[in-house]
Parts: sequence; C-alpha cells; structure tokens
Amino acid sequence: MIEAVDVTRTYDLEGVSVPALRGVSLNIAAGDYVAIIGPSGSGKSTLMHLLGALDRPSAGKLLIDGQDVSDKTAPEMAKLRNETIGFVFQAFHLLPRTTALDNVALPLVYRGIATRERRAKAQQTLERVGLGHRTGHRPNQMSGGEQQRVAIARALVTEPKVLLADEPTGNLDTKTGQAVLELLEELNRDGVALVIVTHDLEVASRATRKITMRDGEIVA
Repeated sequence: MIEAVDVTRTYDLEGVSVPALRGVSLNIAAGDYVAIIGPSGSGKSTLMHLLGALDRPSAGKLLIDGQDVSDKTAPEMAKLRNETIGFVFQAFHLLPRTTALDNVALPLVYRGIATRERRAKAQQTLERVGLGHRTGHRPNQMSGGEQQRVAIARALVTEPKVLLADEPTGNLDTKTGQAVLELLEELNRDGVALVIVTHDLEVASRATRKITMRDGEIVA
C-alpha cells in the first residue's frame, strides 16, 4: 500500500536546513499492523505526515497506493488522501459544534456525495464502532473514549486502505485505551492496514511489526 525508498525530509528554518528524515525505506503492505516508536524528535511525526500524503519528501521515492507523490498537485494529494488514508489523532480533532453524525460525514462532503447518502453512511459507520445511539451528540457531550470512536468512524467512513493512528490512546485512561486498541485491531483483521505511532511500548508490542526510529533514521 505504501512504499518509501531512501526518503529524506529537510526543513528550512530561518535559512538553516534541518534534516527530519535521513534516508528512510519501508513498505506497508495491505492488512499490515505496524507500530512506529522512538523518542521525541526521532522523525516519527514527519514520517507519519509523509505516509499520509500530508507532505512530500525532499528526496527519495514515495508511492502511496502505487502512485508517486513527487509530482502531484495539492488537489491531487488531497484526493489521494481522501480515497486511500484514514487518520486518527491523539487530540481527536472533532468539530466542537457539530454532531457526531456530521463529524463522521465530513470526509464524504469532499467526495461530492449527496447529503442523504453521506448521513446514512455516517450512521452506519457510527453503529460499526458502537455509537449508533450517540449520533446527535456533540463532542462536549461525550467521553474521551466516545470522542475517539467518533474520530475512528470519521477515518473509516471513506473505506480507507490504510489507517494512520498518531498516539490514539494518549488522551485516554487505560481501560478506554484498551477498548480503542481492540477496535483498531478488529478493523485491521478486516483488512485495513494499521500504522500506529506511539511512545507506549505496551501499545507497540501488540503490533505485528515494530519500527524504531532515532535521529531521522530507522534503527530497528
């Protein structure tokens, strides 16, 4: 699903070149379950942005669903994200004044899907994550675990091939975090490739593959 070959990413900060990734190569196969770990500043987040088509490498080759991102326009990158990648973040990133149903339906707006169809699909997806009874609630009316499930439903509603989760249990208590991980793993068993970026070694130990980063490189 994703192939990175000798990928680098350098940022220009006030005239100084700062390397964030230094020649990273990896493959994410269909149905994979990968954990990416490493200390702060190791390049995990930069790699996540590249794998999710939120950014493109300074050098090297990056293919997402067989498509080379190097020459894609911003609208083409957005289309690739919308059709291929689902994102789950530590901070949920839900629209605060919007119901769970409409938060989940939002990615379908960018596909031009009619209101009735996208709301029906959002309802179905919320039921899949166990929140069919909370569709009319706003984020501040839900617990952290419920908000994260809404975020997962939003990531799933486009039927992505790859799910990228950045510290998905970071804002949750242990029991709720366990439930969220079990949900993500259930989706992985259904065939969605799952990539989790985490500081938590216990979370990482559940993955089929563990990738350790340090100073912008894969070290294990």
